[in-house]
Amino acid sequence: MQRTAFIVVAALALSGCAASPDAFTEVQGLLQPRTDARVRWKQGSRDDRAAEAQIESMLGRELRGDDAMQIALLNNPRLTARYEELGIAQADLVQAGLLKNPVFDGVVRWPNGAGGPNVELSVAADFLDVLFLPLRQRIARGQLQRTKLEVADAVLQLSAETREAFYQLQADQQMLELRRTVVEAEQRAAETARRLGTAGNISPLDADRERALAEQSRLELIDAELQARQSRQKLATLMGRPSGDWRTAPRLAEVPAPSAQLDSDELERAAERDRLDLAAAGAQVNALRQTLGLTRSTALVTGAEMGIDTERETGGQRVTGPTFRFPIPLFDFGQARLSAARHRLRQAEAQYQALGQRVQSEVQLAAQRMAAASQRYAHYREVILPLRQRIVEQSQLHYNGMLLGIFELLSAKQAQIEAGSAFVAVQRDYWIARAQLERAVGGRLSLPAATQPTTAPAKQPATPSSAPASAPDHSAHQHHH
Repeated sequence: MQRTAFIVVAALALSGCAASPDAFTEVQGLLQPRTDARVRWKQGSRDDRAAEAQIESMLGRELRGDDAMQIALLNNPRLTARYEELGIAQADLVQAGLLKNPVFDGVVRWPNGAGGPNVELSVAADFLDVLFLPLRQRIARGQLQRTKLEVADAVLQLSAETREAFYQLQADQQMLELRRTVVEAEQRAAETARRLGTAGNISPLDADRERALAEQSRLELIDAELQARQSRQKLATLMGRPSGDWRTAPRLAEVPAPSAQLDSDELERAAERDRLDLAAAGAQVNALRQTLGLTRSTALVTGAEMGIDTERETGGQRVTGPTFRFPIPLFDFGQARLSAARHRLRQAEAQYQALGQRVQSEVQLAAQRMAAASQRYAHYREVILPLRQRIVEQSQLHYNGMLLGIFELLSAKQAQIEAGSAFVAVQRDYWIARAQLERAVGGRLSLPAATQPTTAPAKQPATPSSAPASAPDHSAHQHHH
């Protein structure tokens, strides 16, 4: 009868755990209002093949930022490893709902004289285990909730990292293009200086100075090539793909016109509401509070057992009765375990507070960086680049009229290229800051969407992509200082 009752209780505990909802489905539900991207957990299913087909389709075209992020969320092995934490936490929840196995003891003794053997059998179980079963389940359920929040937050973190890496790669590709242009311009300047020096129109010092600038530009090109390769490798790692079988859109998307000033208080409230890592830290605090309660309740009674014992005497008489086993708290009152539980709780509370402060700082800094980058972008586009373009045009006219030397003209062109390089850097800074701000608030932002640059924008000054080579060759005319 006792064995039947035990089996019934264990079955009820197992059925209660088996009825828990799928953790990964809940993770998808947490992500749905925060991102449009699709996530999957690789488990050798039909969905895996569909995801691979989607990845291959995206790789067959120029990747945009959303494409790179989607590939990372479907293919990054680091994220797949995080998903396994859901299975571990679910297994821990099932374990928390199981009663401990009873312990069977058996003793057989033979007397020195005549008579049969003395046989003693007993079965004992931790009877207090049943009393604390609901509390253990609540603790495990809280830990599962924390794990779901942390895994969903890891998805958003990977999304932000991939976007930042994508924007960095696009910027580095544009920087590389500009550095190649600078090398071409410097090589022309150096060749012109060599011819002018041969004709005796400039001093050897001026010729060597121009050659030094040309050689320095070659070194800067090498650095730009290395930076572009490293950025590509970083993005490839995040996407879980080799670095050579895909291509990105060559240029960064245009920065939207500055919109209304973002309300920092509203952003902070959104972060407090939507940041999943903050919610996970709060869930950890709640779980440790319950753990402290369990530790306090079981400090003195850990290992208490109750069971039944039966003994057959040598004369054939059988003695049966209950058995009890209690630890005697002479040395260990559970004070160390209770103290450790208190400290873990305090640590988690302090970590939650520190994370809240960090979240506020991240929101403010990202919003400030994005606003500043937007303003700088607009200033470059509306003032700096048109001004540099006019300087180059006027320098070209003065050079054609022999009122300006070739080196002054090339210097104006190089300054235009450097302004274009700074323009690309500001453009990159905006998109990275925007990705960081979305990460900081824990979800989508109501901001203007990105638009890809046109081949010949009507109102935006074109970023210099090649040094003018149409200037008439006045190798023999005097260089004007």
